[in-house]
Formats: sequence, C-alpha cells, structure tokens
Amino acid sequence: MKTISCMNIDDELLYSYGGEIKQYKKGEIIYREGDHALYYFQIIKGKVKLNNYDNEGKEFIHNIFGEKQSFGDSMIFLDKFYPMNAVSILPSEIVRVPKDQFLKLLKTDLKLSLEMNACLSQRLYFKAIMLQNMASLNPVSRLTGLLEYLKSYHDDSCGSCFQVELTRQQIANLVGLRVETVIRVLKKMEKEGNITIENRKIVY
Repeated sequence: MKTISCMNIDDELLYSYGGEIKQYKKGEIIYREGDHALYYFQIIKGKVKLNNYDNEGKEFIHNIFGEKQSFGDSMIFLDKFYPMNAVSILPSEIVRVPKDQFLKLLKTDLKLSLEMNACLSQRLYFKAIMLQNMASLNPVSRLTGLLEYLKSYHDDSCGSCFQVELTRQQIANLVGLRVETVIRVLKKMEKEGNITIENRKIVY
C-alpha cells in the first residue's frame, strides 16, 4: 500500500459528511502553525506545501502535496495545534470536512478506518527513514532519502518514472542544504545513473 493513495476518499462521500469546497489563491494560507486542527483536507486540484520557519526566518518545507492527496490527517486524532503551516502554492480547490464529521465517517466505515491507520503508519515509517538520511552529513544520502520519501506518496508501478515536482530551491529547503550543493549533487547522481533529468525535472 502506498502512503497517500490510501486516503484518496471519494469526494461525494466527503460531501455527505459535511465536506465543503474551498478555493485558495496562490500563496494563501490554509492553516497556520499554532492553529487548532478542525478539518480533514483533501486536494481536488492545485498544490499545497507544509512549512515553517526557524528563528532566523529560513523556511523549512516538510512536504508538498498535489491532486487527490490529503494533508494534516494525523492532527485530527489529537487535541493539539498544528506544528507547521499549510500554504497553497498554486491556485487550489480543496474539500474540507469538519473534524467531528470526519471522525464519525471513520467510525461508520470500518474499511476506511483501517485504511487511515495503514496510511498513517506508512507515513511514520517513511518519515523515520527520511529522518535517518537527513541526519547524514552525506548530501547524496539526504537527497536519496528525500526522493524515497516523496516517491512513497505516489504510485511506483512504472518503476523508475517518478517525476519530482519540486524546484531546486524547494528541494534545498526540504533537506537543509544550499541550493548550489543540491544542483551539484543532482548532477553527480545523474552521472551515476541514480536519477535522470528530463526538461529540468528530476525522474527517480
């Protein structure tokens, strides 16, 4: 089971449990770090990044999600506040379901509830692997860990065909490296045959 595909819930089912469509402009904040978790979010179209900033104002991107993907799921089960921001990086259309209604849906639909558990478990697993690679001083290990993590959110039935929809700067922010280092390491990885680059897009 892939990490994110398990929670691509049918839109009509979400609507029947109080789901509503919200439109977000590019750069618009969906929720802020410190906000209380009140909704389940699933992207119909567009793209969303999860980020926060350190004390010096440097951005750290935790993940980027696209069409038919959900985000902020784990916070639904906790009486906590979001540890990061969710920002629309393209004009986006998102269906959101009130927390109480979404929990009611999970209690009603056992199969969906089990899929949610499996999805969250997969996320924790791949997050742990990525963190191990992030702790490495080797930039190749960092980038490989990131690519594996991102690929875990997508169907890999075609093998080495996952296209990374991130800029070099976004990748640098995700792995905590300088963008110049990312560019140099990607060229090395391409030369070694670990990735291919097509029209400036990384394919893994």
